[in-house]
Amino acid sequence: MQTLDCLFYDMFLDWGVSESTATYLNMLTLLVISLVAVFLIDALIRRVLRQVSANIANRTKSSFDDILIANKLPRNVAHIIPVLLFSQLIPIIFRDFERASTIMKTTLTIFGIMLTLWIVRSILNSIKDYLKQSDNFRDKPIDSYIQVFMIFAWLIGVFAALAIITGLSFIKFAGTLGAASAIIILIFKDTILGFVASIQVSINDMVRIGDWITFEKYGADGDVIEINLATVKVQNWDMTITTIPTYALISDSFKNWRGMKASGGRRIKRSVIIKASTIRFLQPEDLSKFKKIQLVSNYISNKEAEINSHNSSQNIDKSVLINGRNLTNFGVFRKYLNTYIENHSAINKDMTMMVRQLEPTPQGIPMEIYAFSKDQRWENYEHIMGEIFDHVLAAVPYFDLEVFELYPVMSMAKT
Repeated sequence: MQTLDCLFYDMFLDWGVSESTATYLNMLTLLVISLVAVFLIDALIRRVLRQVSANIANRTKSSFDDILIANKLPRNVAHIIPVLLFSQLIPIIFRDFERASTIMKTTLTIFGIMLTLWIVRSILNSIKDYLKQSDNFRDKPIDSYIQVFMIFAWLIGVFAALAIITGLSFIKFAGTLGAASAIIILIFKDTILGFVASIQVSINDMVRIGDWITFEKYGADGDVIEINLATVKVQNWDMTITTIPTYALISDSFKNWRGMKASGGRRIKRSVIIKASTIRFLQPEDLSKFKKIQLVSNYISNKEAEINSHNSSQNIDKSVLINGRNLTNFGVFRKYLNTYIENHSAINKDMTMMVRQLEPTPQGIPMEIYAFSKDQRWENYEHIMGEIFDHVLAAVPYFDLEVFELYPVMSMAKT
């Protein structure tokens, strides 16, 4: 080692250089040669490790090793040997420069800490990507847990580096930061809130990746594509991205449509407003006309027989139409819509189906259809709902009814 230390030193003296200059030139020459050698060795090891890793990955069925390569684990591991080698060369290169040797050792130690963090990050990212391929973990906020761990790892790494620079032990250096804990908490307030929120979101199963959520406060309406420590990313239906603070999921109210997707149906809840002035009792000639409508033909016949029997048994005077029991065009229309929904192929028959009359409004009487479509996809859902209400609006005049604010339409009796 002594011969190597003085190899270039003696050569520079033979060239007539002063001892002081020869010392510096010897150090610089050894440093350049060492750096070139270390970089060449690093490149060689990286190439060998990459080739070996690729061969192993191609022979195994598991995708985990491919993910490790994608996250640059072999590349980061390859730096370990060159770093260790260079650390052994420092005393030789800086034999006559004790302060420079100390600075270089400190720098190399700090780089070693960073390299360790890079390796840990590669492993954790690989675990995250691998777990996301599994159906059991695909919708879990794994990013949040990885980020929390990495934050603590980086804090420990930074503290360790600062402790090395200041010459204090890690424990003593961490102790001196106790007084500054309030400032640290203030700086990392959002991170702490996000960490707590991500845990609560996960434990309570409030949101999963892939859930459709509506968050009016932040203008979000779409699928959750990412949940991390600080934010939740939602891809809206117009393909824009809305970023929501993670802690907002537990501090504010939002709507999660997962229950709708799991139910097997998507709710249709819409009404048409019928003019109150067009609602009337039905006379015998009206019943004959409405019996031609197949969906209510049997209903009218059965109801007519029931009502006539009741009125006869009660000796009702039917010379005045309001006396006794009567059918109305509005009631028959309601029955028609109910039967139409029950027979519609796109409606989920295992879920609630009804047509109901709502409270009167100044515009008229709302007739609401409440049912669930089988197809939950937005485009198909809108098509189904549009098809139903196209039919509803076209059917209104056949019952001598009118929809509010529509132009008067000739009834079936006038055609």
